[in-house]
Amino acid sequence: MSDRYALPGLTMISMTARLYGLLLLATGVVWLCGMAWIYAGSRERLEYALDARLEEATRMVGTLIDSADVRVTSGISGVRIAKQSRPIETVGTNFPLACQIWSVGGQLVGKSSEAPSTQLTHVSNGFSNHEINGTRWRVFAREDTARGLRVLVGDSITHRESLVRELMWGLIGPGLVVLAMLSGLIWLAIRQGLAPLRRLTATVAGRTANDLSALEISGSPREIRPVVHSLNGLFQRVVTARDHERSVTAFAAHELRTPLAGLRTQVQIARAAADPAVRDAALANAMTAVDRTTRMAKQLLALAQIDAEGADVPQEWFDADVRLHAIADELRTAERPQPVVIDGSLSGVRLHANADAFHIAARNLTENAIQYARDGEPVRWTLDRSPDGVALALEDNGPGIPADELSMATQRFFRGRHKSAVGSGLGLAIVETALQKDGLTLHLVNREPAGLKAQIAIDANRVLMPGTSREPTGLPAAAE
Repeated sequence: MSDRYALPGLTMISMTARLYGLLLLATGVVWLCGMAWIYAGSRERLEYALDARLEEATRMVGTLIDSADVRVTSGISGVRIAKQSRPIETVGTNFPLACQIWSVGGQLVGKSSEAPSTQLTHVSNGFSNHEINGTRWRVFAREDTARGLRVLVGDSITHRESLVRELMWGLIGPGLVVLAMLSGLIWLAIRQGLAPLRRLTATVAGRTANDLSALEISGSPREIRPVVHSLNGLFQRVVTARDHERSVTAFAAHELRTPLAGLRTQVQIARAAADPAVRDAALANAMTAVDRTTRMAKQLLALAQIDAEGADVPQEWFDADVRLHAIADELRTAERPQPVVIDGSLSGVRLHANADAFHIAARNLTENAIQYARDGEPVRWTLDRSPDGVALALEDNGPGIPADELSMATQRFFRGRHKSAVGSGLGLAIVETALQKDGLTLHLVNREPAGLKAQIAIDANRVLMPGTSREPTGLPAAAE
């Protein structure tokens, strides 16, 4: 599987790299939060322990002062008690704590070598932070009012921070090793987890254009199965569409071959005939073949146009009677000056549909009815109403469709027992396909005593009757 796919203005990183980056980022954030938590907790614990040491050291010095005359010989840990009358002296020490003993009046009584000469803090009791000559101190003070002394024990804050840094560096080193090992394990886990997807990609990429058999990915995880099922469904639809196109092409070739062969024969007869009557009859037959071929070509083009359109077609409000009058004008000829009658009930009726698809369906329906109408009588468009909606109905006085053929009448290239000379079996198929694209329905009903009624059923919320002040709401999703 390629790591990068170049798209216009966009570079797509592979799923493996994307997942690895996201998981590594999430792991790094968790790791940093853990380090921050450990740092805060360790610093708090260390501060507490060091403060406890200051307090304990101060208490110990106070106890020694209470017990006897004291001489500080080596700081806090090396204090030696001796019975003497001399004042407290300060002797050098290596103990990291700084100790001062001050009188309440502000006189330095004694200090360790680590302690500065300046008073560590002016707070009488408790903890405080103080800076002396650029050095920051954490100091605990304890005042003995009975003896008039204040004991101050301090610790360098810089020294405390160095202890915290040493502790953190001791944790960061192993933590980085663990993070590196975890990132490697994450990479291996992602590669293993996406292995079925790579196998699926390799299987699809290795197929030829004609191999549309169902995919078989053994042991595919649950998340991959919908993709496999969708691809198999797509392959099946492609196979169905390809078979359908092949059948249409074969039927069209067969249907076109017949009128073209007849046209050639009639032209040859007309050229060879010496009798004007024979020649005129041959030319009339040739004209019939031309009309049939022209009609079939137009229907095939209309069917291809409808099939090429997507499932979602744009819809709008338009006047049904205006469209039907336009169709009547298109079909008017010298032989049939009034092929269609449009009932007054359709005046002002507006439909919410795709105007072009409706025009194709209504024109083919009208043209089909005119072919079968007897004695040159016009066909009639009327409006039928029902509780569920309305229907635009087209009536003719032709032979109708035998009851056993009604269910097959809309199949492509189906021509029943009452087929016409110029028919090709595509008219009603085009009508139903166009209406289905638009969310409408075609119903065919035989009339009594003769004739056929073709109804285009429309939902009530997609019809605007004359006198309605506004367009209805609540249209179905396909019509919005």
